[in-house]
Amino acid sequence: MTYNEVNQIMKRDAHRLCPIEIAWMLDCIFRRWIHKPKNILQGHIKGGMTVLDVGCGSGLFSIEIADMVGRTGKVIAADLQDGMLEKVRNKLNESNKGIIRLHKCEENRIGISEKADFVLAFYVLHEVPSQEGFFQEIRTILRPEGKALVIEPKFHVSKKEFERSIKTAISTGFKCEKGPRVFMSRTVLLRA
Repeated sequence: MTYNEVNQIMKRDAHRLCPIEIAWMLDCIFRRWIHKPKNILQGHIKGGMTVLDVGCGSGLFSIEIADMVGRTGKVIAADLQDGMLEKVRNKLNESNKGIIRLHKCEENRIGISEKADFVLAFYVLHEVPSQEGFFQEIRTILRPEGKALVIEPKFHVSKKEFERSIKTAISTGFKCEKGPRVFMSRTVLLRA
C-alpha cells in the first residue's frame, strides 16, 4: 500500500474506527520509536495493577503494559474490531498470555464490569460516538484512586476539540491534570 493510499483511507475515515487495512501502521518501527509505551506510561503503571487498554488496536501498548504490571497484574486489551483483537492474540506468548485478556467492546460501550487502576485511551476518543457516555463508563470502571490517560492525535483533533473533550470529562466528575508529552499528540490525565 502506498503512502497516498494510506493517506486517502485516513482522510476518508478521519472520525471512524482505524481501518484494519492500515493496522500495520500502529506497529511500524517509526511508531515504536516515537510512541515508546514505557516512556509514556512510566510513573503511572506499577506491578500488580489492572490496566484497561481501550481501543488497543494491534496491541503495541497492551504488550508493553503486560511487562509493566508483571505476573501479579492484568491487562484488558479491549477493541471493537475482531481483526484488531486477532492481531493482539497473535502476539501473545508464554510470558504475557496469562496477563493479557482480550475483550470485544460493544457498539456503543466498552462493556466490562471489572475494576481497573488505570485506563489508557490512545488515539481512541475521537472515534467514540458519545464522549460523555465514554467518560461516564470509564468512571464506573476506575477504582476510587484510579487514573485515565487520554491521548489524541493533533492531526485529527484540533486544540478546540480537545478542550471540549476535557470539559466533557470534567462534567462527568473527573479532575484533569497535564498529561505526559507525546509526539504530535494532545494529552490529559484524568483522576477519578
